[in-house]
Amino acid sequence: MGWLVWVLLAVALAVGEVLTPGLFFLGPVALAAGAAALAALLGVGALGSLLVFIVCSVASLGVLRPIARRHVRLPALSRTGTDALVGRKGVVTRKVDRHGGRVRIGGEEWSARSYLEDQVLAEGQTVDVIQIEGATALVAE
Repeated sequence: MGWLVWVLLAVALAVGEVLTPGLFFLGPVALAAGAAALAALLGVGALGSLLVFIVCSVASLGVLRPIARRHVRLPALSRTGTDALVGRKGVVTRKVDRHGGRVRIGGEEWSARSYLEDQVLAEGQTVDVIQIEGATALVAE
């Protein structure tokens, strides 16, 4: 029956991790509680389960938390998807104004609008990608 207590603790800690994003403290401890539940299920007793929990908590916090914290602070070059386009250069392929146009960004052609409402960007002009809205790049000189 001790394994059930560990499973419930693991679930509670996992839920706590989800509800407190950014800390990544409860997740590794939840994994340790899962390991303690497995140990209890294998019959190592209450003291053995507690020892497994302590050792696994220290190990998982020492290994997983530094990795997770590094990934939270990814530099701009590691951004993906449309976030990776912000700040890049593009070339106007069809006149861009506040109503629309086309730009080539990194080998792909995108629909575009000028970031500044009164700005008109001519074909062949190099522009900066300021923001992405859906499938439209907002660009400026």
